[in-house]
Amino acid sequence: MTEQALIEAARVSKAWPFQEAQKLLKRYPNGKPDNAPVLFETGYGPSGLPHIGTFQEVLRTTLVRRAYEALTGGAPTRLVAFSDDMDGLRKVPDNIPNAEVLAANLGKPLSRIPDPFGTHESFAHHNNAMLRDFLDRFGFDYEFVSASDRYNSGAFDAALTRVLECNQGILDIMLPTLREERRKTYSPVLPVSPTSGVVLQVPVEVLDAATGMIRFTDEDGSVVEQTVFGGKAKLQWKVDWAMRWYALGVDYEMCGKDLTDSVTQSGKIVQVLGGRKPEGLIYELFLDENGEKISKSKGNGLTIEQWLTYGTEESLGFYLFREPKSAKQLHVGVIPKAVDEYWQFRGNLADQAIDKQLGNPVWHLLRASGTGAGAGDTVPVTFSLLLNLVGVLGADATAEQVWSYLGNYIEDARPEAHPELGEMVRAALATNRDFIAPTLKRRAPSANEAEALKVLDAELEKAGAGASAETLQNAVYEIGKNEAYGFETLRDWFKALYETLLGSPQGPRMGSFIALYGVPETRKLIAEALSAA
Repeated sequence: MTEQALIEAARVSKAWPFQEAQKLLKRYPNGKPDNAPVLFETGYGPSGLPHIGTFQEVLRTTLVRRAYEALTGGAPTRLVAFSDDMDGLRKVPDNIPNAEVLAANLGKPLSRIPDPFGTHESFAHHNNAMLRDFLDRFGFDYEFVSASDRYNSGAFDAALTRVLECNQGILDIMLPTLREERRKTYSPVLPVSPTSGVVLQVPVEVLDAATGMIRFTDEDGSVVEQTVFGGKAKLQWKVDWAMRWYALGVDYEMCGKDLTDSVTQSGKIVQVLGGRKPEGLIYELFLDENGEKISKSKGNGLTIEQWLTYGTEESLGFYLFREPKSAKQLHVGVIPKAVDEYWQFRGNLADQAIDKQLGNPVWHLLRASGTGAGAGDTVPVTFSLLLNLVGVLGADATAEQVWSYLGNYIEDARPEAHPELGEMVRAALATNRDFIAPTLKRRAPSANEAEALKVLDAELEKAGAGASAETLQNAVYEIGKNEAYGFETLRDWFKALYETLLGSPQGPRMGSFIALYGVPETRKLIAEALSAA
């Protein structure tokens, strides 16, 4: 594929990253002035442990970034991952140890609250480190920027001066959107109390924009005059977002549907400041398995670590790529399908026409953290098949056992020779231990099912230990079609096999499972089922 062919295909692609990148092409038809890099930003509020909803924004933004680079033949770009760690802690998250540490510091900037985990300089530093660790492990190219560093160092002083200069214009935008009671105390600037260190929600009088001097009433009733510089104040959320766009020159930032109103108001504020609202996508929020919005404070969503325990990095990226404008549930139950679909799409990629490639999620994912190499790669065993195998082996199954059975199916069955499969084996064992094994329960076969199982046993004996998956599948298939055993459909026969042999209402292609598990071992399963009939 030549670069020009890629550019031409990208400009007509309907894949959502290219659709988003087109917005930037319209923003800068001739490229950004002075060949400056187009700036992408993602925002993160470190008030709770990072979850996949946080990570997905970095991934999806990176997908748009790479699409823009492809669309323009390599125009320069930057990605800033911004942490709003000057925000005051409003409530104690439910899933945090030593909650009393946070409770004693409510209202203070997140970066000035002790770390309840006891490992970092502050609560924000702990949560920032967790986010950065995963972004680094996934190979993202980004620059981490924290609000506390920018406020404390003076890097935001010029922008803060501009906010004070435009104080009335910002009030004119925000006050009509607030309830009457809130209007009485609203100020674009939130001073930090010199006595308690709490971020105050109080009326503020601007004394001198150039020096940042403001006047306000502290919690103890005293009137305080102090500068907003040097980390002695922060801005209200919507004003802060607009100031950040203005100060950093952000060109693209996406956000969740819950911030739709913030996008509108911040967009108006950045124009008052003299800046330009960035392009962006408003995506749907993830839901938990009960259909409820995922919350950092509730901890009801999957953490990054949980997905990587029960799935793979590739599957996580694949699931997050799909349909960003549609709400999707995010729980352990969605992982197995994501693992298998990722490898299905990756296997198909190399042979697809260019327009199909650009619509393939894996094309984008392979470029999110690398050169795009790996198209057409496959794994020899599906994740669903591995789950069925470890389910039969039981909750105490080991990786050594699994690789022993894989020797029936693939050559050189070692994790060193098949690293991607090794990750799937690890994830399958964890999923089985925590979710599958406790729920599996084999039922006794009915009379007609028992007769069919006897015939299957005879066919397996005849086929022998070295029979191919296809040969075994044909044998299973022919028995199910035989009207003598009373199955209305083949599906009923396969369901009977799953429930009597595997203890599950659904399962794999039986020929593949038997080849993997082994003919002698499968015959033992049949014998156990028949003994219960």
